[in-house]
Amino acid sequence: MWLFSWAGQRALAAGQTLRGALGTVENFRRKDETTPIVLMGYYNPIYIFGVPAFVAAAKAAGVDGLIILDLPPEEDDELCPPAMVAGLNFIRLTTPTTDDKRLPAVLKNSLGFVYYVSMIGITGAALKSHGAVSDAVARIQSHTDLPVAVSFGIKATEDAADIGRHADGIVVGTVLVDAVARSLVDDKASETTVAAVRDLVANLAAGAKRSRSWGYPQASEFLCPCAPPLIRIAIISSLGDADITTRGPP
Repeated sequence: MWLFSWAGQRALAAGQTLRGALGTVENFRRKDETTPIVLMGYYNPIYIFGVPAFVAAAKAAGVDGLIILDLPPEEDDELCPPAMVAGLNFIRLTTPTTDDKRLPAVLKNSLGFVYYVSMIGITGAALKSHGAVSDAVARIQSHTDLPVAVSFGIKATEDAADIGRHADGIVVGTVLVDAVARSLVDDKASETTVAAVRDLVANLAAGAKRSRSWGYPQASEFLCPCAPPLIRIAIISSLGDADITTRGPP
């Protein structure tokens, strides 16, 4: 978790804001009109920005979906309906503690895919039981037709291959942030930063593709025309989640 805190502090020091993150999306869209982009963060920066203004700006920038970590289904009225009206997928998280009684509420209004946090604990921890993940994915799939993507504990090619046997997608965060951090020089990107991320993603993709070659049922493609079970999707954090600590202007 400290890796994300450090990344947030670097972003603050560099002047990052939610508006800046949307600018990054716009720049990306000039070169790539097909790869889905999901913004992942917390509600406060959006609240400060203003929900109607944010939804309009996100859609105009080319955002496809939102993962808002601190908005449970009980708070749907804050953001979910206007986002859905604008055509933004509202993606929810489920965890090992999300039981069958709670799951329908979490899945209500969910679009795009279901994000399964595979363990109780902090990001970056090692995944202890791939079998438990398989059972959890199957249980979620029994409640929804949405694809299920698994996060937490996926650090290497073998992790991607093992999880890819059962999930529709994998989500990787901490190990990528760590790769960026290790490549920095004086807290700034170096000539090795892009290669560090690209090579890591290539290794993870190879593992995910291997899971399909082992004869397991091919996961449904979703959000973009790419080879599952690895989802080719850009998940961008404003890192100002930055804005959460400052409560300044968007």
